Amino acid sequence: MEPIEEVGALSVSAPGEPEDELDRELTVDALAARVGMTVRNVRAYAARGLLPPPRLVGRTGYYGRQHVARLVLVREMLAEGYPLTMIERTLAHAPEAASSATLALHRALLAPWLPPEAETTTAEALAARAGMSPDAELVDQLVTMGLVERLDDGALRVLDPSLLTAGLQVVELGVPPAALIAAQTRVVEHVRAIADVYVSMFLESGWRSLLERAGEGTPGQQLAGVRDMVDRLQPAAAQALLASFRTEMATRVQGALTQVLEGLEGLDAS
Repeated sequence: MEPIEEVGALSVSAPGEPEDELDRELTVDALAARVGMTVRNVRAYAARGLLPPPRLVGRTGYYGRQHVARLVLVREMLAEGYPLTMIERTLAHAPEAASSATLALHRALLAPWLPPEAETTTAEALAARAGMSPDAELVDQLVTMGLVERLDDGALRVLDPSLLTAGLQVVELGVPPAALIAAQTRVVEHVRAIADVYVSMFLESGWRSLLERAGEGTPGQQLAGVRDMVDRLQPAAAQALLASFRTEMATRVQGALTQVLEGLEGLDAS
């Protein structure tokens, strides 16, 4: 695949463009011209799964407003410095027929929570970083947990490099990788439950307040309000979770130390 050019943001249509013009189906050349991209870029994004399939008539594909909306979102996110891997994750679960407004909202709610750009490595390199021999079973466990993906060429894609780095630091302390993976599996279950709590809270309070103010301001101002709320929610939720974790860790460590010290005193007495 040829390198993909980075391009700036562009509006889907000019102000006042007729509705029937927006609904007109486009060939790949017309689609590229509409969004200000090259045909090569459009085909490359389609190959990466960023576009749903076109409507085929013979060997000609026809594209609609949903394809235009997705390409505009790709342009905007590239212009803001997002890597293609993060754009892929943003669009992965978006409805295929989503409008520009829906995609913009989807991006505003999801993008701040996505991990940094994925990292490509090999099983051998991963094992070397952990100071152990390659272990296919451990890699299988990482894949099952959703931390790693296998690529067609046999390489591995680490979906959250920061989590991998943290895990390797724990391994360096002498914790066996298998024990760490088992512990992380349990942690993920608890974190998933915590995420459900925060999402429910957001839907029941923050999202409701946004809907009540839906008629206030322009669509751009409303979207900016959503982004501001999510941007402020992310650090607040992380800080609250970390504070609770510190408190609980202090309590649990104190209890564990009490048991350990009592055991040591018993040994000294004997």
